Amino acid sequence: MSQIHTLTMPKWGLSMTEGRVDVWLKEEGEAIAKGDEVLDVETDKISSSVEAPFSGVLRRQIARQDETLAVGALLGIVVDGEASEVEIDAVIEQFQATFVPGGSAEEDQGPTPQKVELDGRLIRYFERGEGGVPLVLVHGFGGDLNNWMFNHEALAAGRRVVALDLPGHGESTKQLERGDLDELSSAVLTLLDHLDIPAAHLVGHSMGGAVSLNVARLEPKRVRSLTLIGSAGLGEGINGDYLEGFVEAANRNALKTQLVKLFSNPDLVNRQMLEDMLKYKRLEGVGTALRLLVSGLFKEGSQQLDLRGVVQDGEQPVLLIWGSDDAIIPANHSAGLKAQVEVLPGQAHMVQMEAAEQVNQLILKFVQQH
Repeated sequence: MSQIHTLTMPKWGLSMTEGRVDVWLKEEGEAIAKGDEVLDVETDKISSSVEAPFSGVLRRQIARQDETLAVGALLGIVVDGEASEVEIDAVIEQFQATFVPGGSAEEDQGPTPQKVELDGRLIRYFERGEGGVPLVLVHGFGGDLNNWMFNHEALAAGRRVVALDLPGHGESTKQLERGDLDELSSAVLTLLDHLDIPAAHLVGHSMGGAVSLNVARLEPKRVRSLTLIGSAGLGEGINGDYLEGFVEAANRNALKTQLVKLFSNPDLVNRQMLEDMLKYKRLEGVGTALRLLVSGLFKEGSQQLDLRGVVQDGEQPVLLIWGSDDAIIPANHSAGLKAQVEVLPGQAHMVQMEAAEQVNQLILKFVQQH
């Protein structure tokens, strides 16, 4: 039986309302498989590839290069099986006649980030989905909850998902008292209390991995499982030049030199990403917070924390995901640990963004088992 699929502009992240078509990666008449990258789209946050959610033949490229379209707008037609041009025309006409940009704005925008004062600290967070044991996403050094823009929707299928800005980051309180793992971990635990979450699956990236490990060390009963992505806390090595360069970068060029180290595809570091990061770094208290974290956790280009024991002796099952080409924290830190280890070839430190579908599938399969 033939199926005529509509390929539409995806929604990446909470604030995305539109995207600009950069380049088509597949030609009309070309066969595509589910998960293939079909075209590149640039948003106000990041450039990324639109992956086909189905297999078939790309019969029509509707969106043109450099065209800016709303989330949900028609990009192309993929046919699995046989379909006449008349049938395809009818599907396109019906779609365009009923599509209203932002028409399902509430649904499209997903969760609205919220802010709450906990123990005298303002914490920004968002929630998506419901049911199951909640899954909590913890970002890395210099990041925020938008680091999960390609993950939260997929992970929230039938499960409550929470992401937060750690103190010193995003739109949470910038002031840190000590800048150690216990302070960051207490913010996570306090938010779990506020949200009435007795236990959760923790997913931590980079420094957020160390925070998640430390939460499991402090309150093991509250952590159902640990998924650690390019995680700190499992070895001494870390790219001290990156940390120092990131903290000190005060203009676009200096910042770009550092941020490209995070990605396997340097083109993902676009002008808007640089502008957003500079805006964050210029906020009052950010420089002090980042320097405090570096001096406490990553002094002299070496990790000052060893949480391997949480993996080896802890009660929680552990999934380690690493990019083979991680230039910040080496993938060999996963060696010899009592964990499921997945090293993704050719990927760098921001693997949850660049290989989102693969990472999402690994996480979902892992937490469903536990």
